[in-house]
Amino acid sequence: MLNLFQHLINLMYYKTLKRVQGDSFCVYHGKRDASVKTEFLSLAFLFVLLYVMHDILKSFAEAVGLIFSFNRELYSIILLSLKISGSALIGASLLGVPIGAIVGMKRFFGKGIVISVLNTFMGLPPVAVGLFFYLLFSRRGPLGFLGILYSPSAMVIAQTALAMPIVAALSHSAVASVDKGIRHTAATLGATPFQTVKKVIVEARYSIMAAVIAGFGRIIAEVGAILIVGGNIDGYTRVMTTTIALETDKGNFVLALGLGIVLVTISLIVNIALHRVQGIGVQGD
Repeated sequence: MLNLFQHLINLMYYKTLKRVQGDSFCVYHGKRDASVKTEFLSLAFLFVLLYVMHDILKSFAEAVGLIFSFNRELYSIILLSLKISGSALIGASLLGVPIGAIVGMKRFFGKGIVISVLNTFMGLPPVAVGLFFYLLFSRRGPLGFLGILYSPSAMVIAQTALAMPIVAALSHSAVASVDKGIRHTAATLGATPFQTVKKVIVEARYSIMAAVIAGFGRIIAEVGAILIVGGNIDGYTRVMTTTIALETDKGNFVLALGLGIVLVTISLIVNIALHRVQGIGVQGD
């Protein structure tokens, strides 16, 4: 391949030189030389760029072929990723939505501190979360007797901890933005506190759905925490993000690119869904 490109570059140079020397508009030798150099360098740069991109384009084409060949290894990794992140999202929603609703509707001592903590934890570093749960679940840790380190269960717990503050903080904002007249009306009509909370959540449902989708977007592309507590064990805890990191280090770019394409596609779908839900919420208002 390299010899072919060298031959093409030499051929371009001589053809360019011959054409420019025969150009009646180029009177001075300096102009001919400048034209030869400019055109030659431009074409040479183009071919060098194509040569450099050759391996990338080839790997990309093979990755697309791997996806549509329904490779068993590829799709088992994808399904495990969706299973772990989906389970974590359910846990984060079950914890985050009620916490956000309570903080948004109730007045209590230290409410401002709780809101600040939730907002701060939205940006938790994944590696710090992974390290915390590693120490918690390790043999010498307080929960080491559970024996769940390097298991999907530990990965779900770590991702739940990452997504829950996002769901809770955004749910709090959604509930707090609901018209207070709805609460007063519900209380006047004899609604119980639970019924009042339920009514407010229904009013804020689109914003809460957006919060849940944002939480999923946070954890589906996360690698630090799950790599620490999961260990990247083949066929057991190996998910898309950890596989991409591993296969890139090994030089297996086809599988890494294939998973990368799937991951970007999922992220695109998540963002489209988030935009749609937010748009429906605005139209509903």
